[in-house]
Amino acid sequence: MSARLDNLSLLLYPDPRLRRRCEAVQQFDAHLAALAARMIELMRAHNGVGLAAAQVGVPLRLFVMNLSGEPQDDRVLVNPLIRDRQGSVEAEEGCLSLPEVTVQVRRAARCRITAHDLHGQPFELEGDGLPCRVWQHEVDHLNGILILDHASPSEKLALKRRLRELELGYRGAPRKARSAL
Repeated sequence: MSARLDNLSLLLYPDPRLRRRCEAVQQFDAHLAALAARMIELMRAHNGVGLAAAQVGVPLRLFVMNLSGEPQDDRVLVNPLIRDRQGSVEAEEGCLSLPEVTVQVRRAARCRITAHDLHGQPFELEGDGLPCRVWQHEVDHLNGILILDHASPSEKLALKRRLRELELGYRGAPRKARSAL
């Protein structure tokens, strides 16, 4: 793995790179595979179930996920697009980039996602529950959207102190975060 990828680490709020809209992946090559492998390492290290490239400062439309924690269940979704959203359900979400912050987020109850694998081959997944929620959460990251953007005014008020702590701790360099999406 290149030194540049070895140095990737998790970005924390309020890092402005979390607000960038990511660009489509054009090259499906060894560097992309190495990036995905490093992201999976970081996701595991932080006990997450999903991690978007935006969360490691790479502005590409790519995320990794693993709901079981078993290596054979690692998934890489390149250039994902959510389609056919159905129903609506509200649930509490956390985020690796916002440690110790949870927000009630309303998301589609069921959806279909199309994406490409690391070789550029298209595939489609359909689901509900946690997989559907993770897909939507990670695609939000690729669009520069954080769970804070879904927070109600009362939640924002309740989170004010924690967000201020994160803002005061921000020095333009990534830090370690706790378990969440």
